[in-house]
Amino acid sequence: MGTGTREALIDAAAGLLDEGGVEAVTLREVGRRVGVSHNAPYRHFASKETLLAAVAARELERRVMVPTERGERRRSPQEELRTAMHGYLAWARHHPARFKLVFGAWSVDSEELGAAARAAQARWNGVVAAAQDAGALPPGDPVRFASLVRALAHGAADLASAGHLAPDGAGHLIDDLLAHLRGAAEVAEAG
Repeated sequence: MGTGTREALIDAAAGLLDEGGVEAVTLREVGRRVGVSHNAPYRHFASKETLLAAVAARELERRVMVPTERGERRRSPQEELRTAMHGYLAWARHHPARFKLVFGAWSVDSEELGAAARAAQARWNGVVAAAQDAGALPPGDPVRFASLVRALAHGAADLASAGHLAPDGAGHLIDDLLAHLRGAAEVAEAG
């Protein structure tokens, strides 16, 4: 059983997660969906928690705060930031169980998940730093600004998923924050 089987197990777990949340994911059901023996998933994952950590790591690598996809024309840093934030909201809206999994509490120590989280954070910090350099955000610590804008996106996604915002309300919050930060950047540059 090679990498293909491991990826198929992660795919099956993500599908179960989407259908019924964390409770729906069992190693036995994941194995059944992939068409392997009920013990086969244990060759790749020590427990359900390590399998879920692999799902979360893949989500971070592929979906969370990812800058422009390869092959697209280059956007301005301001548009890159906006696109990344709106992409984050879309992912959270379409995959709420994955969103909760990625940003929930973890009881398992997973190097794979830790590495994916550090890489996602570094990519996000880079998007924010580029927006600062282009004057779309005020000067300051890019890590703090990255946390600020991510916190708004995360909170807006949470509120939208709970039904406390209109369907397009979360996107409007992001656009409002970026407009306010752009104005603050212009004031800082003029002063």
